[in-house]
Amino acid sequence: MPKRFRALWRMRSFLRPYTGPVVAMFVCAGLGVGASIVIPLIAMAIVNGPIAHGDRGAIVPMFLLALLLGVAEAGLIWARRWIQSVSILNVERQIRDDLYAHLQRLSVAFHDRWPTGQLLSRATTDLGTIRRFFGFGAIFMVVNTLQVVTVAILLIALYWPLGVAVMVLMAPAAWLGQRWGAGYGLVSRRLQHQQGDLATLVEESANGIRVVKAFGRAGLLQARFGTSARTLRGTALEGVRLRARLWSLLDLIPNVTMAVVVLLGVVAVAHGAMNLGALVAFTSLLVLLQWPVIDLGWILSIAQEAATAAERIYEVFDEPPIVTERPHAVPLAGAGGRLAFEHVSFRYPDAGPDEPPVLRDIDLTIEPGETVAIVGTTGSGKSTLAALVPRLYDVTGGRVTLDGRDVRDLTLPSLRRHVAVAFEDPVLFSMSVRENLTLG
Repeated sequence: MPKRFRALWRMRSFLRPYTGPVVAMFVCAGLGVGASIVIPLIAMAIVNGPIAHGDRGAIVPMFLLALLLGVAEAGLIWARRWIQSVSILNVERQIRDDLYAHLQRLSVAFHDRWPTGQLLSRATTDLGTIRRFFGFGAIFMVVNTLQVVTVAILLIALYWPLGVAVMVLMAPAAWLGQRWGAGYGLVSRRLQHQQGDLATLVEESANGIRVVKAFGRAGLLQARFGTSARTLRGTALEGVRLRARLWSLLDLIPNVTMAVVVLLGVVAVAHGAMNLGALVAFTSLLVLLQWPVIDLGWILSIAQEAATAAERIYEVFDEPPIVTERPHAVPLAGAGGRLAFEHVSFRYPDAGPDEPPVLRDIDLTIEPGETVAIVGTTGSGKSTLAALVPRLYDVTGGRVTLDGRDVRDLTLPSLRRHVAVAFEDPVLFSMSVRENLTLG
């Protein structure tokens, strides 16, 4: 499997709970393909039978059979689309739920390092891309493969010289798709990353709108937004050019093939090597072969975009939580309130090897009922010291104890039910004032 599709292959674990609907979906798809393929064979029987012998009465039953198959195909397509839509929406919900839960487990250090817009882009745009691939691209990839193989066998069975000619003329489509895929994958990755950057810029501008207006910097941020948007537009147009080049060639190949088939088929019928009904069936089956080739460009593009989206999502899923519970952690039932910092040192995870620690050998005990004010210059570690108590970060040296117990020996939910930290940055959630005040 190509390296760029490995992350997308890992996503199959989310499909396992829906094995039953997936099987039903492919059964509907297979029966629908079968119905569409039988109709040209009925047309061949009509031309070679009732039409050739002037038996008008025999046309009606064959026509009704073709009509019945057409209605059955439409019903099977409806059933397949309904099943796949419901199943894939459930898969998308499960991935989003797991991604959100994982983001909640990740430490504050991770969120300090990652721009919010990049995370939003992964949870919305990238997940939508994966949904479209699993819901349509992957399905059509399997259905079209089944259709191409079946139609190719029938074409060769009807008149093998012409069938072989069709296979030779269609072969360049696979080569074009393979060559095009690598370049489009790079463009897709760059495009989705730039979408995240633009989302970050918008999110930061919205959150800081009071500061922007107070300092009159709207023009500066507008210029930054314009630059980012133009960069995104340029990358998107580069992807459009690549898709247009491939799709136009994939449209050309079936049309040239059809012209060659009609020309050689007429010659074969004129020389008696092929009957007229077989030529009608051959051209009708070739139309069924054209659509999978034309769809190949769309399937390849959405597959490349989904592969990139899966890589970006697994960049988050593969990030291990730094602040975790110890195996023997116990819930905190109640707290007396004696807080102690014992030889505590702390260095941020992304700090360079030559950077000094933010905190070094801190010894501090706060008894129940005491109020302690910690004063220092900006960046001296006051907020960091407070953040160590609810384990927003973990100490890199020493320990923090609550009533004599190391906070790392307590379960995180119970610890954070007893310890709260109010930071200086005002954060308002999209809820009422009362709900914001009682959030803790």
